[in-house]
Amino acid sequence: MKGAFSLRFSRSAETYERWALPQRECARMLVDMVKPRGLVLDLGCGTGFVSSFLPRDCRIVGVDISRGMLVKYGGSFPKAVLGDAENLPFRNGSFNFVMSNFSLHWTDLSKSLKEAVRVARLGVGVSIPVAGSLRELGFPFPTEEDVLNHLRDFETETYTTDVPIPFTGWDLVRFFHYTGSSINPIRDRPLTRREVENLINSLGKPRFRVLFLYVKLRS
Repeated sequence: MKGAFSLRFSRSAETYERWALPQRECARMLVDMVKPRGLVLDLGCGTGFVSSFLPRDCRIVGVDISRGMLVKYGGSFPKAVLGDAENLPFRNGSFNFVMSNFSLHWTDLSKSLKEAVRVARLGVGVSIPVAGSLRELGFPFPTEEDVLNHLRDFETETYTTDVPIPFTGWDLVRFFHYTGSSINPIRDRPLTRREVENLINSLGKPRFRVLFLYVKLRS
């Protein structure tokens, strides 16, 4: 499944920035919440939304499982590393802050959140779509409780808000396709055109329910 995710996101690297408007806004909101400084890991960096909002004096490393995304990221930022969020290729406490926007719901949270905390010294910031997002699609978004249960031993600051997806009709289908997020790990076959049309008609005003999370660590 990881190979399928990597390939899908690699194929969408050239179209991601144009279509991933909710993801870009959530990156801005996450950076504003955490206010990271120093050496920062952009975990699941994609094309670099989080990195683009970081203060200019931050030193930034991007890591992603998708080679295509890293090629795009490397065009704007100097340090890009191919890596798996569930097994990061960094030593304990390598970064002041770890920031992850719209990526960890594709991972095993029991592993990826543990890894994010392991390689951070001061804090971890995460924005992640949770249950309540796009209910009609049947995607297995984690619940807020699922996420927070993995961090119950740490001091956390959180809030949850709805973030609209500014596309409807077939543009909404294009949004999922061009951002690499049309894959559903629990669906055993592609939808027919009629099934896609029925889903479009049932969605109304599509939105993500997004959990913003700041894990505060000791220096």
